[in-house]
Amino acid sequence: MTRPNQRTPESEKAPASREGASQGAASQEAGGQQRADAGAHFRLSVAGGKAQDIEGKASASSLSDATFTTPRAKLIEEANQAIRGDLEGYPRALAAYDALRGDPEARAHWDMANYVTMRKLGYNDHGRVHAFITGAASMAITELLLGAGVKPDLMESGVGDADDVFLTVILGTMLHDIGNQIHRTAHEQHGVALALPILERILTPIYPDPFKRTKVRSFILGAINCHDLNPAPLTIEGGITALADGTDITKGRGRKAFSLGSVDIHSISALAVDQVVIRPGRERPVRIDVTMNNSGGIFQVEEVLAPKVIRTPLRPYVELRASMRGEGGEEPILSRVRLEGDQFVMDLDTGEQVTAEVQDTQKRVAEAVAANLNVGSERG
Repeated sequence: MTRPNQRTPESEKAPASREGASQGAASQEAGGQQRADAGAHFRLSVAGGKAQDIEGKASASSLSDATFTTPRAKLIEEANQAIRGDLEGYPRALAAYDALRGDPEARAHWDMANYVTMRKLGYNDHGRVHAFITGAASMAITELLLGAGVKPDLMESGVGDADDVFLTVILGTMLHDIGNQIHRTAHEQHGVALALPILERILTPIYPDPFKRTKVRSFILGAINCHDLNPAPLTIEGGITALADGTDITKGRGRKAFSLGSVDIHSISALAVDQVVIRPGRERPVRIDVTMNNSGGIFQVEEVLAPKVIRTPLRPYVELRASMRGEGGEEPILSRVRLEGDQFVMDLDTGEQVTAEVQDTQKRVAEAVAANLNVGSERG
């Protein structure tokens, strides 16, 4: 949880529409965001192209006297504190997280996945920092869902309780990208194979009964396999991992790929996202607010984040909104975007409102491949 009495800076509030008829609604929107901000469960802020802070339940005061050799080390520790804060009261999940955080094989996997994706492919961060940031985001999403009475599949099936859900989500999320060290192609399946010995090492002392241990492990492996929507996840736990992965779209991540010479729509658009906040929604349990400094950031929202809401079991439970930071610079094109079903509803800077279907490129490619092979997603 963010610190008490924290206020949203004026520059972070959604700007009001110019149309008189829309001003009241926009004012209500900004006021609602300000009130909800006190209940924000996770915030990743960026300044100058570098991720500056992660805020979760743990107070940042616990880090005030610490000295960090690199911004990367500071970011990992802040994410660690946020995760530990969310896992208070869940002993099995906390034990599993501590075991993973100190596991030398897992640490090597994160480093090699990052080497391949960044150095060989020119992609953005897929290593240790990404694992910890998405881990913190997944804990916030899980807590909001459980707090709203949503029963993840592990509980619905009778396999376990909330402690087991947190354990499943943190392990699945933090290990989801390790398969990249072999190749980006089929990295989800590679990740499942690489995770097996680590999970066996971590889960065996926590679940001495192999029957339950195997069932819990199946949910973790499913989350790893489906995090990139290839295929789309079938469980709530898998949806949380996929969505948490999609929230790591700020320019702190894109700056790394850009500085290494990868200049494409992915790295450029990532530089346009300043902040991602996960908080309780008004109409649904979870709300994700994305703050952009440039309209180019809408690519990240449309191509990366929105499909991970639409194509997962989290669709009924998540609100997604994006807004422009009013700081001058470019000529504004849009002020706010919200996801409604499969469409974006966009408030243009002219005061007009338009709708557009989310362009899920990955889904279209998968459907085209299936059509050419004369196969469908369902078989008898």
